[in-house]
Amino acid sequence: MKYRYLVLFLSVFSTSVMAIHSDEKPKDLDALYERVKHDRVMEQAQNQQREVTFIAERAQQATLLAQAKARLAEQEAKTVDLNQVFQEQEKLLAQENADLLLKSGTLGELFGTVRQVANESRSVLDSSMISAEFPNRGAFLGDIAERKQQPTIEEIRQVWLALQQEMTESAKVKQFMQPVITAQGIVEEQQVTRIGPFSAFSDGQFLRYLPETGNLVALGRQPVDRLQKVAAEFESADAGSIEAVVIDPTRGAIMALLVQAPDLKERIQQGGWIGYLILLIGIIGLLIALQRFVSLTVMGQGVAKQQKDTTADTKNPLGRILSVYSDVLINDIETLTLKLDEAILREVPKIERGLITLAILAAIAPMLGLLGTVSGMIETFQSITLFGTGDPKLMSGGISQALVTTELGLAVAIPLLLIHSLLSGKSNRLVQLLDEESAALIARNAEQRDDSIK
Repeated sequence: MKYRYLVLFLSVFSTSVMAIHSDEKPKDLDALYERVKHDRVMEQAQNQQREVTFIAERAQQATLLAQAKARLAEQEAKTVDLNQVFQEQEKLLAQENADLLLKSGTLGELFGTVRQVANESRSVLDSSMISAEFPNRGAFLGDIAERKQQPTIEEIRQVWLALQQEMTESAKVKQFMQPVITAQGIVEEQQVTRIGPFSAFSDGQFLRYLPETGNLVALGRQPVDRLQKVAAEFESADAGSIEAVVIDPTRGAIMALLVQAPDLKERIQQGGWIGYLILLIGIIGLLIALQRFVSLTVMGQGVAKQQKDTTADTKNPLGRILSVYSDVLINDIETLTLKLDEAILREVPKIERGLITLAILAAIAPMLGLLGTVSGMIETFQSITLFGTGDPKLMSGGISQALVTTELGLAVAIPLLLIHSLLSGKSNRLVQLLDEESAALIARNAEQRDDSIK
């Protein structure tokens, strides 16, 4: 390296000297000759220095190349050794795996069964109402089911212990304190009565279990009062006594459907304005029927009383008909007959008043129900046209209106028809009774006239 630096220094020095001499102007031809000769000598010296530098660098490059080839040979030798070790280790690993498979025997199938049972049991335990009392009891099952490592004996024991706890608690009726989310969204500490994994209630209100949060929440819509009363009596019963209770064997599925079923008010609301109109017709019909029933009953009582009394009372139909009779008409049977028929004709509209209206209302109610059915089906088909048949909830509104209005129309028409038939029979009996009494009066007058002629 020192030799290389010396050559570089001489090259730089000679170049600077040549530059100095070249800057000077020759004075004559001899000076010019001397300068040319001197420059030639200096150029030869410079070329020699360059050759020395090139030779030195070539020797250095050769040394570096030799060192790189030596390192390459060393690394290739190491690669051969590592490949040989890798092959030996691969053979050893294959042998070890074969020995492991031979020694494990049926343990692999056992571990697979354990993972499958843990995965299935996790969903059962998480959704069970028993988890409200014992939270996070199935958390380890998810780790066993998803982990690639083989479960230990202790973990296998925990799996069947969790299943045994579920079976044991399923046969128990227990009471314990638990935070309960009320229907108003308030969390309160309440005494909960749990019947296995099937039902739970507090203060007579049925509860359901939320697996997502692990909380018990009161149903936003409770079953009928009769079932709530049964639950309240069961809660207050003495230990060891036998009491009736309501359970849901589907673990809440039937109860959820039961509370979602619409009540009478909601069914009427599903019928829309047509349903309210049908109910209005039914109410009007019932009021008319009630008024006519009271009126015909009073008329019947008055007629029955008039049959026993010879004095005509104009407060009842028969009395008003008998009041037509007079001593002048005793011998004029034809005139008396016409007078009595006229009196009866005046009483018939009063007796049959409102019956035609009842018949019309009974006929209109199912027609309105049919109208609601048609409008509901039109709404359903419009929903199908806009949104398709993928979501049944979009069609349920129109179908509900179609069915509810038909049901309301029939529910109103059938009672009105029966009431109309009853009142028609009652009025017909009164008219027939008036005809009989008038005919009897005419017959008596005819007999009296015949006797007087004889």
